[in-house]
Amino acid sequence: MFGLDAMLVVAGALTGMLVGLTGVGGGAVMTPLLLLVFGVAPMSAIGTDLWFAAITKVAATRVHHGKGLIDWQVVRRLWTGSLPASALTLVWMAVYPIGTNTAAFLKASIAVAVVLTALAMLFQKQLHALGRRFRTTTASAEHFKAIQAPMTVAAGALLGVLVTLTSIGAGALGVVFLAYLYPLRLTPSRLIATDIVHAIPLAMFAGAGHLLIGNVNFGLLGNLLIGSIPGVLLGAMLSSRLPQVILRRALSAILLFTGFKLLHLV
Repeated sequence: MFGLDAMLVVAGALTGMLVGLTGVGGGAVMTPLLLLVFGVAPMSAIGTDLWFAAITKVAATRVHHGKGLIDWQVVRRLWTGSLPASALTLVWMAVYPIGTNTAAFLKASIAVAVVLTALAMLFQKQLHALGRRFRTTTASAEHFKAIQAPMTVAAGALLGVLVTLTSIGAGALGVVFLAYLYPLRLTPSRLIATDIVHAIPLAMFAGAGHLLIGNVNFGLLGNLLIGSIPGVLLGAMLSSRLPQVILRRALSAILLFTGFKLLHLV
């Protein structure tokens, strides 16, 4: 029987707002919250969070699509890498099941993914500047443009593996990859919208695999979504009006603390 849990609803609302504002939070915030605050088992936290992130981002997409912010060509390139990589990771997990005895490995993987996400967010500006220099320098501009498509597919493949294994990476790491690869083409708002749309089928695809394995807690998911749907809609509407740099720096500091806290508990 479904029971309403106010703490879970609030956690879902705050995380949903972060997703709408920055494109980050579906996994990097919610999975550690489920582990550290609510004591959810790692596999259940990962499987449930994948569906939480996917459904939450579907709600945000309607707002972003209405504003014409999504770059569909970039999204398709990311999917070309991420969806096959997710499928291969799910096959590996089916052949070599991750049981309760490997919970420490999963927690360590999640912690490392959170720390990498935080570091990527901290250095996003420098990577964006580097990509911009490559893209605008006469000697390297054509070469950089030529490798944009294959590099985007490769970035998608890396995200596919990481998201399927830990539920983390599609938001912050995806934004950082795109900021470097498309420094002129994607404005901050287009960057967020494009990254969110890429993450939806990836999270659903990986989530379907975890659902078959039995890692999705529907009661937990329902409570989180009650809060996240209005939260992500509000965040998406405000995303183009608030200072992204300040928001992302504050979030990266929180993620660094959370990641090292998880590592300490492994």
